[in-house]
Amino acid sequence: MVQYLSGTENKPMPPATPAVEGGAKNDHVQALSFDELILGTESDIPSQFLWPDEEKPSLDAPELVIPTIDMGVLWSGGDPLALSKAAEAVNEACKKHGFFLVVNHGVDSELMDKAQEYMDLFFGLQLSEKQKAQRKLGESYGYASSFVGRFTSKLPWKETLSFQYRPDAPNIVEHYLVNRMGEDFRDFGRLYQEFSEAMNKLALELMELIGISLGLDQAYYKDFFTENDSILRLNNYPPCQKPDLTLGTGPHSDPTSLTILLQDQVGGLQVFADEKWHSVAPVPGAFVVNIGDTFMALSNGIYKSCLHRAVVNNRTVRKSIAFFLSPKLEKPVMPAAGLVNAANPRRYPDFTWAGLLEFTQKHYRSDMQTLDAFSKWVEEQGSNKEIIT
Repeated sequence: MVQYLSGTENKPMPPATPAVEGGAKNDHVQALSFDELILGTESDIPSQFLWPDEEKPSLDAPELVIPTIDMGVLWSGGDPLALSKAAEAVNEACKKHGFFLVVNHGVDSELMDKAQEYMDLFFGLQLSEKQKAQRKLGESYGYASSFVGRFTSKLPWKETLSFQYRPDAPNIVEHYLVNRMGEDFRDFGRLYQEFSEAMNKLALELMELIGISLGLDQAYYKDFFTENDSILRLNNYPPCQKPDLTLGTGPHSDPTSLTILLQDQVGGLQVFADEKWHSVAPVPGAFVVNIGDTFMALSNGIYKSCLHRAVVNNRTVRKSIAFFLSPKLEKPVMPAAGLVNAANPRRYPDFTWAGLLEFTQKHYRSDMQTLDAFSKWVEEQGSNKEIIT
């Protein structure tokens, strides 16, 4: 049962378009959403959720071999050999596809379990209740089911709830939940506030290791990201009776700097490497980490922001939680001088996270070419000599 909202009931869909261009709202784009409690049992997939044959999922993708990094090397008494080996493994993975696992990361296992359990308190609500936190056009936080109002084709089979997180804004996640969902969600907000803080701490530690892996000072990237404007996103992928026809999340690279992903044990993450799709198997207690577009620019293209997607299944809901580390909105994004030389000249123009975020929210649907498309857009605007804000 597809629910057409905002007075669009029973009206036919217009021809498919990839995005709302130019930041202007397309009056002909309908607000399309779905009730996962009903749609998950439907045998017919609405056409808006069908993906073209060349992009349909491969449900038996081989497993991607990625390194497992023990974060204890950063506080294990200063064992230089162990730290060097971990940095080397990160360097190799990030040059190839940008994905690795982290264990011994210091995040409390009970907090991780609760973060996954509490998701049901929100996604189990009636659609009308969830829409109290509806994401607004152009925003990157709030509730979204199939990116209502932004796209009319190749819709993702999922719903999400996203929070803005800033270390300099005390209890920002808790306050958002209470303001949008009411006092009953205060404990819910406190839990994800605590989880965001734990993710931020881990992200900064990862940036120490990544700095070492690029031959920079250990504190270089940690200092760069100490003040940040990041996002925590809860992903809910309902069962789909025909999972071979749709995708939970389409092929894309993350426009942010670093992603830390907590998967449940259902599985569904796939990465495009060596010219084919691979699965990333869930590992209990571990986080999946990957490089995003903004950090690819910060590394001057040395580290890769790799294409990935999520597939769904016809048996059970899949849940994941992603923390997207990003710089302060107006902070200039440019590579360290030591990463630019004759053999590796500047790859991308200077920009800010605010500029790239606006581009992906208003002008461009994130995919495998986001950073190249953004760079071209910057240059076409005649602003490649200035910082885009």
